[in-house]
Amino acid sequence: MGRVRYELDPGDDTTVRKIREVVVHKINMGDVEDPDLMIAEPIWNWQQTDAGKFVMDNAVIKPRWERIQNPMLWGWTYIILAELEEKKLTEFYLRWGKTDV
Repeated sequence: MGRVRYELDPGDDTTVRKIREVVVHKINMGDVEDPDLMIAEPIWNWQQTDAGKFVMDNAVIKPRWERIQNPMLWGWTYIILAELEEKKLTEFYLRWGKTDV
């Protein structure tokens, strides 16, 4: 399911938060000259959705993206990774489902 880490709650240093890094969105991109430039608009559009706004507002640190070569598409698959506290991750899954990679 992704990387897991634990940290003290910033508001209460007697409570430990469980944080998971998960794929919250994926975008397939064909073979283009500059895929990192071309993916900017689809990522920005996702950030304007309810799910994107939720992730951007609740991620422990700023989400990041990774590019993975996809030979089935002769192109690329971009994944957006976010670290979410377990309670927020559960809410995300209940509202928008789990992203399959």
